[in-house]
Amino acid sequence: MSERVRNALFNSLGTRIIDADVLDAFAGTGALGLEALSRGARYATFIEKDRLAQKILDTNIASLGVENTTRNIKTTVLNWAEVYKGDGFDIIFADPPYHDPQFSTVSKLFGLLKPGGIMVLSHPGRGEEPTKNGVVVVDNRSYGNAFLTFYRREDA
Repeated sequence: MSERVRNALFNSLGTRIIDADVLDAFAGTGALGLEALSRGARYATFIEKDRLAQKILDTNIASLGVENTTRNIKTTVLNWAEVYKGDGFDIIFADPPYHDPQFSTVSKLFGLLKPGGIMVLSHPGRGEEPTKNGVVVVDNRSYGNAFLTFYRREDA
């Protein structure tokens, strides 16, 4: 996700980020979760399978001194989502690789949203986005070739 899209994303979230528990799925170097922390999120969980990206993320976490407010999980999002039994998240960032949007995996993340929670999906184009009962699309935005779909969990 480009810096321009990231800034637009966080500006649209506004104060919702403050004190939020955030999941940065397909985290890469952690830009989304780390930005959330810098804007007042309480805690960020990162999921990343790529070893090089994991090392960069570990370095970024250490250099920012946010080890006590982060967790870096080194596996695939699907593997983690299938076994995770912890609390839900206020905000989930799902930024899968554009060449493989993994909508079936992304769909599993809906169940990890707290009621009223927001998930932002970054994907390569309009068309088929995943859906689930109790989770509604509240906004769609496009930035050149980047598309963001905002979901909100409405069920309890």
